[in-house]
Amino acid sequence: MRGGPGRQSRFSLPAGRAGRRRMGLELYLDLLSQPCRSIYIFARSNNIPFEFKQVELFKDSVLGKKPAAGSGEEPSRAGPSNSDRAGKVSLLKKVPALKDGDFTLAECTAILLYLTRKYNTPDHWYPSDIQKRARVDEYLSWHHANIRANAPKTMWIKVLIPLITGQPLPAEKLQEVMEGLFASLKQFEERFLQDKAFIIGSEISLADLVAIVELMQPVGVGCDIFEDRPRLLAWRRRVEDAVGKELFFQAHEMLLNIKELSNIQIDPQLKEHLTPLLMKMLK
Repeated sequence: MRGGPGRQSRFSLPAGRAGRRRMGLELYLDLLSQPCRSIYIFARSNNIPFEFKQVELFKDSVLGKKPAAGSGEEPSRAGPSNSDRAGKVSLLKKVPALKDGDFTLAECTAILLYLTRKYNTPDHWYPSDIQKRARVDEYLSWHHANIRANAPKTMWIKVLIPLITGQPLPAEKLQEVMEGLFASLKQFEERFLQDKAFIIGSEISLADLVAIVELMQPVGVGCDIFEDRPRLLAWRRRVEDAVGKELFFQAHEMLLNIKELSNIQIDPQLKEHLTPLLMKMLK
């Protein structure tokens, strides 16, 4: 049985082996993270058995879980959180993180490629054809300095930084980021998507999956980048159909409800510490 979001679940063991504990695949993921969502969707859509270790980095690391001094609240005795465990699994101390028996791995692309090879997933995800595979590699290389360089900033500007600092950012800042994102989207459509169903042709690949989760980030905070872009919207619908709409929206549920974070109370000292760092990040 595969695990659903919000809880841990273990896949069932073959008959006769249930009495012996098996070290299976564990994925430490925060579904507010675009790379984590790509791995989650990929594993689920390919029926890869894994134990979903849900991590909430924003709440655990940024907001913190420790009781305020003098509050009289007892510290948690529940043991290490999945965030703590993820830090031990990943040498880079971040998610996504994979643990497969004694083997651990970090970085989204490395994890996706490991899963394609270990579980022999359908060829279209990362084609054996050397030129098609090169096109996937080409997009993944371009992605980080373009789409990924701009799309995530929309969430920081519209939701996270105002939440932490208590002050909205100037509209000009969002406009600056959106202009950079629009330029990247133009290149994405003209250079990569063109008139094809998917980035490398008629079938979905890792390139499409990595792209779509990133482009959903602005949508979650009210910046519908698919509006007035029929070619891009049609591609999005095809990606949703390819992985399954139910799974797609399940993976993005937390993102699409991101504004619920506005009810969280942040420690004043933490605000004071983080505010200059966040403002510097956006310069």
